[in-house]
Amino acid sequence: MFRDAFFLARMDAAHLLRRRETLLWTFLMPIVFFYFIGTIAGNSSGPAKDELAVSAPPDAGFLADQLLTRLEQRGYHLIRAEDPKEFLNFRRRLSIPAGFTDSVLAGKPMTIRFDRTGEDMSADYDRVRLYRAVYTTLADLIVVSTENAQASKEAFEKLANEPRMLTLKVQPAGKRLEPPTGFEQSVPGSMVMFTLLVLFTSGAVSLTMERNQGILRRLASTPMSRGAVVLGKWGARMSLGVVQIAFAMIAGTVLFHVRWGPNLPMVVLVLLVYGSLAAALGMLLGNFGRTEGQVVGMGVMASNIFAGLGGCWWPIEITPLWTQKLAMAFPTGWTMDALHKLMNFGASPVSVIPNVCVTAAAALAAGYVLARSFRFQ
Repeated sequence: MFRDAFFLARMDAAHLLRRRETLLWTFLMPIVFFYFIGTIAGNSSGPAKDELAVSAPPDAGFLADQLLTRLEQRGYHLIRAEDPKEFLNFRRRLSIPAGFTDSVLAGKPMTIRFDRTGEDMSADYDRVRLYRAVYTTLADLIVVSTENAQASKEAFEKLANEPRMLTLKVQPAGKRLEPPTGFEQSVPGSMVMFTLLVLFTSGAVSLTMERNQGILRRLASTPMSRGAVVLGKWGARMSLGVVQIAFAMIAGTVLFHVRWGPNLPMVVLVLLVYGSLAAALGMLLGNFGRTEGQVVGMGVMASNIFAGLGGCWWPIEITPLWTQKLAMAFPTGWTMDALHKLMNFGASPVSVIPNVCVTAAAALAAGYVLARSFRFQ
């Protein structure tokens, strides 16, 4: 039985990998989605996403320096842009007017201009940080002006070195859960989605075509058992899934510098178990589908619904709690939850064992249904 299944899996996998549409959606389109979604979501280069271009003339004075110091404390990476064209290319831009310090000390109101491209979820965070930096600088100026006859750079430095009457002690109450962004989200998310998409379309429709063309009837007339045929067909699709997952992980590492975390063997196990379930579900779709068009349509629709609700397109952690619970009703949700725990949240391999067990149990259940209901015609 296993010898027949291996022979059938090898021949069927070679046939699937020769199909142009399979090659397109296995090797080319995932790369496009990795880059497109990862760029839209903000790339994974870290501090660069908080770059702040600063335009300040030489006579802006020490108050401008104090303000910029406060902005750095708020998490901005400041870049002095001398060229006006270069300045306009940055997403966040801060303009400090000429004679800023002299005008403020003379009691003349001054306007600091902040511009940003786009109004996403971080826009309000930018405003909060800017207001804090401005008001903190203003508060220090009031204190310095009260204690000294004239505000100066040295007076600000003396104030900064004075012991504080009120301090805030901050300590972690647990591991900080920072949802992945950029390529850290788009590469594993798109990989999970495209594995399901390819096995729900190419993997399923090929089975329907073989049934409609009488190929499965000819297989039924051979000495191969039903179990060998089912196992061989599943093995071919599982092989396609393994090739796709391996290619996506290598491309994600080399092209997009994705870090798969310290528990790489467990990450691989999670993906292999997921691939086994996707292969079985794709065969079920092809087993019960009547026409090629019907199978392709259902496969595309199902894979996109699973991907969207399972957290493949965006981190499910940023969505409302009810959507996070809903995601766990889908195999994509189980897999993305395990990947986020291992890759981003520093969890141990033991923490994802329930995800692996549930996925494996679903794959076995799908395989059992498939073996009992496999149609040769």
